[in-house]
Formats: sequence, C-alpha cells, structure tokens
Amino acid sequence: MANVIHHATEPPEPCHYLPEQRSSLEQKVMTDVTAEEFEALLSRGWRRFGPIYFRPACQACGECVTLRIPTATFRPNRSQRRAQAACARFRVEVRVPQVDAERRALYHAWHDWRQRTREWSAAELSERDYYLQFAFPHPCAREVAWYDDAAEGGPRLVAVGICDETPQSWSAVYFFFHPDYAHCSLGTANVVKQVELARARGLPHVYLGYRVLGCASLRYKAAFRPHELLEGRPGPGEEPRWRGGDEPKHAPAGGTGAD
Repeated sequence: MANVIHHATEPPEPCHYLPEQRSSLEQKVMTDVTAEEFEALLSRGWRRFGPIYFRPACQACGECVTLRIPTATFRPNRSQRRAQAACARFRVEVRVPQVDAERRALYHAWHDWRQRTREWSAAELSERDYYLQFAFPHPCAREVAWYDDAAEGGPRLVAVGICDETPQSWSAVYFFFHPDYAHCSLGTANVVKQVELARARGLPHVYLGYRVLGCASLRYKAAFRPHELLEGRPGPGEEPRWRGGDEPKHAPAGGTGAD
C-alpha cells in the first residue's frame, strides 16, 4: 500500500512549455506504491519520476492533456513506418533500469544537443540524480535500451527509454538518444516499439504523458493515432473519462479541476 510522505501543490511559476503561461504541479512523494495503485494514478493523469508523482494543477490553462494509445487499434502512419524501418537494425533489450557512466554520457550528449538546437537550459545529471529520476526501485520500472551492434568498435548504446509497466498499461516516461543517430528518427521509432511491446504483453494502453500542442517538444504525441485524451483531472474516487482524439470535448464536471 502506498506510503505518502509528502503531498503539496506548487505555487504558480513561469511555464517551461508555454512561456506566456504560468504552471503549477500537484505532487506526491510516495514509496511502496503497488502496480495496481500506480495503474489507477496513470488513468487519472499522474506521471512518475522516481518516488515523485505529479500532474498539472494549473488554474488558467488546460493545454497539458494526458494522451494514451489503444494498442489494439494503433496503426503507424507512413512517416512512423519509415522511422520503424530505419531503426530495424538496432537491437532492443528490455530490463530493469540501470545507472552507469555509459548511460549518463548518452544523456548528456543528447541534452547538450537539445541545448544547441532548441535552446534548452543546461542540465548536469549526477549519478545520484540519474538514480533518483530514472532508476529508483519500483515494481513497474522498465528500461528499453537500443544498441547498434554494427558500430565501429563494437556494440554501442544509442538510445534509452525509461518506462513503467502496470497490469493494464505501458507508460513511456523519458527517452534520450545520441545525436549521431538523429537522422534515424529514433524518437518516433521508440513510440512504435513501445506499442509493440505493450501489445505483445496484452496491455491495452500506452501512455505518452502530456500532449501540449503549443510546445514543439510535446506536440508530436498527437501524431500517433488513434489516441485517447483524458478529460479533466479526476479524483481518486471518480471514474476517468477518455475521449477519442478527434471527438468533441464533454462539458467539464463540477469539482474535478477539469481543463
């Protein structure tokens, strides 16, 4: 059973995704969260980094919308199939997340590239930080590691996907890759691969986190179709309502913090 160590809502601050907006997060620091408990959180718009669980609590903006892909009906489009084909030569391994110098170097190479191409802020990730964010012990934690076995000098780790697996879903948490392989569209291929992994495990949904149409780093999620969008921010005792990505939005229910 989940042990809630801390529960709070941040005061509004400048939004990292939409500079003209102000953002706020509801956060819980928890341990001993079971896979079933986390499943219930995912279906209500919560995400996880290590022991920290969070979801938007913004009052004036509802652009962060939780998106999930139904694995039974998803079909990659032409560009997604091209990315899948371009990355078919890579070996993919699924395991419990690891922390080592190779993974940290890969993360920093990717983040440095993002700083140059998208003007991201600098971020140095220590071994401790990597452990807390990406490899904190959890029954649902998974790592999808991509290797180029034909690389000069032997097999090379080229990408890492941090994920969660619950009884009914697969959640894509974070993904980073080496800039040398940017031309392969690894980010797109990774989403398609995770849908394949979930489907093979009999999991009906893949959660991609928050779709933000006004943010270049997050709007790509809308291209994976069909997909479903969560309505509002349902509470623990409230049944989540999901709609197809092309369906009109229902009127928000009172008292739910709906977008």
